[in-house]
Amino acid sequence: MKKTYLLFFLSLTIICLVSCKTDKEQVDLIVHNGTIYTVSKGFDIVNAFAVKDGIFVAVGSNSDILSNYDATEIVDAKGQAIYPGLIDAHAHFYRYGLGLQVVDLLGAESEQELMDRVVQHRESTPEAPWILGRGWDQNLWENKEFPTKDKLDELFPDTPVLLTRIDGHAALVNQKALELGGITSKTEMIGGKVILENGQPTGVLIDNAIKLVSSKVPDPSEEESRVGLLAAQENCFAVGLTTVVDAGLDRGTIELIHQMHQEGDLKMRIYAMVNPTEDNMRHYFENGIYQDDFLTIRSFKIYGDGALGSRGAALLQPYHDHSSNYGFLLDTPEAFDDLAKKMYENGFQMNTHCIGDSANRTLLDIYAKYLKGKNDLRWRIEHAQVVSKDDISKFASYSIIPSVQPTHATSDMYWAAQRLGPFRIKTAYAYKDLLEQNGMLALGSDFPVENINPIYGFHAAVARKDANNSPDDGFQIENRIKREEALKGMTIWAAYSNFEEGLKGSIEKGKLADFVLFEKDMMTAKHNELRNLKVKATYIGGEKVF
Repeated sequence: MKKTYLLFFLSLTIICLVSCKTDKEQVDLIVHNGTIYTVSKGFDIVNAFAVKDGIFVAVGSNSDILSNYDATEIVDAKGQAIYPGLIDAHAHFYRYGLGLQVVDLLGAESEQELMDRVVQHRESTPEAPWILGRGWDQNLWENKEFPTKDKLDELFPDTPVLLTRIDGHAALVNQKALELGGITSKTEMIGGKVILENGQPTGVLIDNAIKLVSSKVPDPSEEESRVGLLAAQENCFAVGLTTVVDAGLDRGTIELIHQMHQEGDLKMRIYAMVNPTEDNMRHYFENGIYQDDFLTIRSFKIYGDGALGSRGAALLQPYHDHSSNYGFLLDTPEAFDDLAKKMYENGFQMNTHCIGDSANRTLLDIYAKYLKGKNDLRWRIEHAQVVSKDDISKFASYSIIPSVQPTHATSDMYWAAQRLGPFRIKTAYAYKDLLEQNGMLALGSDFPVENINPIYGFHAAVARKDANNSPDDGFQIENRIKREEALKGMTIWAAYSNFEEGLKGSIEKGKLADFVLFEKDMMTAKHNELRNLKVKATYIGGEKVF
């Protein structure tokens, strides 16, 4: 009898064990023992989640997840910080990738260093029909004056040279390039300027004048484009980015991106802002909004004015350091109004680059004409860099999203007051003021104008300090934002600004399983530690990509 009972209880135990095992739902990935910032509505912090078919299927405590799920891959996060995949709400992903193949002029500390880098690059590519480069900034130089073409003309009399300033709104070219662009001392246009000295072009072109030369540069081949996109992706994954907003793409590039997504080589999720050419508008208005897990097309990128550093930003009052210069709009108010009408009638977002207070006022008032009050169209002002106090409230009144780049403040702070003066500078880079009036900011970097690392933007937003943790008290510290707000700005608020909050931006059941593990927690690290934080792993759809 005892033997029979023993066999019965052994059988029952085995059945229970098997039953318990099979009761667990099979998933692809479990991550547990983490400090997981879900960025949910309640900003919940949990320890574990489960992923199946690229989607978060459960989020909760270690015991909840481990007792209810079994996975082919189980990751012990060992207490490390985990965040939703980071989103750069304003960047130039494609242009950054192409820029990795030209002369890197970032950080050049003098005009002579600029020339030395160009010469070194030319030695490695002696047969290239053009010499192209990007990243110079005269504000880093001792005299802070624009360069001239004189040295380029000596070095490269027969090869056209086009060297774009860090912000993309000015360029230095040589005489050969001027000739190819048909540029003389008499060249004039709306929204652009040819800088003259003693009545002759210096080689510096501002905004729309650049197009006269850049339009002559051969388009990159498909192979060059593919190489650039994959190189950009690799670098972005390494800093925790899983989605980028590419601000200004043509149809051909968007179609290549879509093809590479389908082929599986390009895994970066991209929100494409389309350039507003007649051909692009005709095609996308006819075909309508497009969205899948990797690509969203529902907005156009408009350029309202130029940049503060090259004095192309449109101001209500003259530049403090150039009393006859107000900057300029890149088109007429009537042309912007016509674009707004088309965007409104066709259901596309209008996302407009506005740096100066005059550009911001002009476009905010045009937006207001069509938006008419509170709405869910999510039109955006890109940069919103200098906004008159009289205009701040318009963002809230018309549900307009400020899309800002915190590192612009800490990059520009050493010279911006020279452009704006001691009073107007207080209306610049006013991120807290913008946040408080409508409860949301979309945060980006504008790379390659700034570094691609989103943690630099986080640091600039919460500390208002540069890479050297200067100034001690922070730049206009009254406009810093809280860490929770900064993390939302680079996750759920950025996703919302893209109409993608149902897909991404938080670690919640049903959303795409994009997340990033950091070696140290950005929410608790000291300010002077933030820029040194390293990404340990980046996942897209539950797949480890870095």
